[in-house]
Amino acid sequence: MPLLDFDTFNINDIFSLPENRRAELINGQLYDLAPPNRIHQKIISRLHQKIINLIDSHNASCEIYPAPFAVFLNNDDKTYVEPDISVICDVSKLDDRGCNGAPDFVIEVVSPSSRKMDYSLKVSLYSEAGVREYWIVDPAKKRTTVYHFENDTAPVIIPFSQDIPAGIFPDLHVNINDII
Repeated sequence: MPLLDFDTFNINDIFSLPENRRAELINGQLYDLAPPNRIHQKIISRLHQKIINLIDSHNASCEIYPAPFAVFLNNDDKTYVEPDISVICDVSKLDDRGCNGAPDFVIEVVSPSSRKMDYSLKVSLYSEAGVREYWIVDPAKKRTTVYHFENDTAPVIIPFSQDIPAGIFPDLHVNINDII
């Protein structure tokens, strides 16, 4: 939910927030980020570990970053997000501030406060920005919704009990039940 509906914010407002407060900026609106719970953090940690192991074993040039990690999706100062996991294969997009442009692969783990954003606002945001693959891992519903934007296909919903094949990493298959 936006903090204020009547103002338009920019990236300077993000950098002016107190250190203990996190927010995302989407189309000029600030959205507070609630502290994640334990299962949220466990899923992120285990997914990060599986993906980094795959990247390392293939000597891939991709880099992976867990939140908080700054992603400046557009060439404007109105959109800034912190995906739970960002995988960037074009390392020229990286600088000391974060990622300038779309990551190749984004994973969001749904929290009660992020449900609407992850399933609606961020789907179109990531698709339009050029993210190749987007996973929405939903612990409450025990399922993962997978979008392969580069193939322009319908999303696939995969229960936690089944393996999820990654589109951009053919050797990566994740069973969420196995990691939680």
